[in-house]
Amino acid sequence: MTELHTETTENETTNYNLLKNRFRGYYPVIIDVETAGFNAKQDALLELAAITVKMDENGWLVPDQKYHAHIEPFEGANINPDSLKFNGIDIHNPLRGAISETDAITGLFQMVRRGQKDNGCQRSIIVAHNATFDQSFVMAAAERCGVKRNPFHPFGMFDTATLSGFMLGQTVLVKACKVAKITFDGKQAHSALYDTERTAELFCYMVNHLKHLGGFPHIVQSDDSAN
Repeated sequence: MTELHTETTENETTNYNLLKNRFRGYYPVIIDVETAGFNAKQDALLELAAITVKMDENGWLVPDQKYHAHIEPFEGANINPDSLKFNGIDIHNPLRGAISETDAITGLFQMVRRGQKDNGCQRSIIVAHNATFDQSFVMAAAERCGVKRNPFHPFGMFDTATLSGFMLGQTVLVKACKVAKITFDGKQAHSALYDTERTAELFCYMVNHLKHLGGFPHIVQSDDSAN
């Protein structure tokens, strides 16, 4: 049975079971990157994963399309060996199947633009855990490669570390997942695809939990109804 959540204004009815009406026209894309350092302008982007989301007929948010790419360091990129030890990436391993930064960003943008259009959204927005880091590397790579038609908001983002701190009392990804009863295998952490999958589950859980609690759509009560 479809649960239809609508809000009627003077001139129109808003259907909140449509993704375009949930985040002010933004199309959320969950992203995680693995890099060779912390400086988006100088350090190599080595791995990129993204998951889009969709709403089912009852307005519940669920993961949708996936994108994953291993990436060759751009020419002149800085490679911090400590970062490689941390994420376990061997940049010289041919089995990585690494592609150029240009191809990786182009592939990402094509997937995102298709989903954005299909859902009637006006623009896409990056969702990530400690999102400033991931967004900085995606934007720097796009600028470096000269890839046109960037679908993402240039500075806006949804940070699941902030959201989970607010809703779940935890800001570390594995701890937030534990509170949300999302399975998290520490041995697979720091793989861009695995971390993106868990972050996507966490984001959907928080959005859906707020809906379940009656917190969205937000209905302002009058003074009379509140008493």
